[in-house]
Amino acid sequence: MTVTASEAKAPFLGLTGGRLVFWITVACATDMALFGYDQGVFSGVVVTDDFLHLHGLVGPSKTTLIGTVSSIYAVGCFLGAIVAFTVGERLGRRKAVMLGTAVMAVGALLQAASYGLPQMVAGRIISGLGNGINTATAPVWQTETAPAKWRGKLVLAGIWLNIAGFSLVNWINYGLSFAGGSVAWRFPLAFQLLFIFVLGATTPWLPESPRWLLARGRKREALLVLGCLEARPEQDPALLALAREIEYGIRYEREHAASWRRLVLGRGKAAAGTKPLRRLLLGAGTQFMHQMGGVNIMSYYLPTVFIASVGLSNSAARLLVACNSISYLVFSFLAVALVERWGRRGLMMASTLGQCLCFLVITILLRLGAQHPEATGLPKSAIPFFFLYYMVFGIGMGGVPWLYPTEINSLPMRTKGAAVATCTNWITNFAVVEITPLGIQTLGWRFWIVWTVTNAVFLPIIYFVYPETANRSLEDVDEYYRSDPPIVVTGDAEAVSVKRPGRFVDRERAEIAQSQRRDAMSVTELGCPKE
Repeated sequence: MTVTASEAKAPFLGLTGGRLVFWITVACATDMALFGYDQGVFSGVVVTDDFLHLHGLVGPSKTTLIGTVSSIYAVGCFLGAIVAFTVGERLGRRKAVMLGTAVMAVGALLQAASYGLPQMVAGRIISGLGNGINTATAPVWQTETAPAKWRGKLVLAGIWLNIAGFSLVNWINYGLSFAGGSVAWRFPLAFQLLFIFVLGATTPWLPESPRWLLARGRKREALLVLGCLEARPEQDPALLALAREIEYGIRYEREHAASWRRLVLGRGKAAAGTKPLRRLLLGAGTQFMHQMGGVNIMSYYLPTVFIASVGLSNSAARLLVACNSISYLVFSFLAVALVERWGRRGLMMASTLGQCLCFLVITILLRLGAQHPEATGLPKSAIPFFFLYYMVFGIGMGGVPWLYPTEINSLPMRTKGAAVATCTNWITNFAVVEITPLGIQTLGWRFWIVWTVTNAVFLPIIYFVYPETANRSLEDVDEYYRSDPPIVVTGDAEAVSVKRPGRFVDRERAEIAQSQRRDAMSVTELGCPKE
């Protein structure tokens, strides 16, 4: 009799298939919602009088210090990504998320209970440390446990909840702006603990990544997890074929492994194997473009932008920011529907073009407003383009840069690749958040030229060098790079096709057929008892 994984020991609360994937998605999406919440919470805090007076941040001379207190969170996130890079691969995906969640709880408590600038800075760094671990790990965990046909949608659903967290905190900030006193900023900072509770209640009983388990030689556990995720018997031919394919990818990558020094210099077998350095740079590049496209000018400072650049009142600025978060949330949901249909390349290109045009119009309108101060309506006419920026950002560059590094990197490089991409995100995040208050104050409308140019530069880079990863298994991407493809992808129909190339489909069918012809010896080789 064939016994399914769930029937044998009923692990993971007896959940299998879509129900088990759903709960992994709940954990990963809660982590991303907390990330989004954290991105937006300080935009309301830094325009709250009680917070500014208590922490000695009042006056124009404190502008740079406000930028540092805001951006120091990104330094913590950067350090957390390094922890994920160095320790996370040994811990595994699930335990790394548990570690990051515990660290974030400490940081949230320190911030919410702060009575001085040193305590607030410490809380920001510690929260960032935990968030850096989680944001480098959760997308990888989701990617390695999701079926290929759902992978893009599930990861982007997590990003959508990231934006939901961002929207939620903007409405909390707006509502509490009428409360006055310390509750207006302490409650939003303490509310992070709700997300942390959900992570603590779900992550401990969920499965580890089967790909990580196979990479550690833990075949029986990996087959148990795969069986539960796929809702198949552990001896199912398709399941065994998938396990062999993953193991082959692991062996191939290890045979072509090289030190970081040789990777960077492009020497040794790695350069002729699966192109790990190129893939690492492509993944990190999406996060660089994500940040340098200008989003965190608004995420951290949009109320400040509306007050200082557009001329709105504090209350009106907070209300518009909250309304903007709703339109951002609605349009980002389109990415979930379009990510497999348009592909990663198509969404990134459409989004980047829209961002460039929005910043161009904002620059022109703010310049005209500066030249004609009597025409107060000119700066205000830029407001719809801030809204439009978030709409087009949400469709593409909001989510794809978190998905792409987990797909483009090979299994042995996936944690490292995601961590390097996340490090890139946070170090550029720090730079953007640090310079924005001073840039707005000293450059005025000229500050927006920078972001118009960066987006204009990114568009041809995406078009010429980024291959498509939609509708492909993670092993398909490995096989593509084993064929030694050129850097410029536009001449390769297979590299830019949204549909899964036929040769990958044929290979998968052949592997399943071969698995069906194998005898019980093949099962024994994978560490399973014979029926």
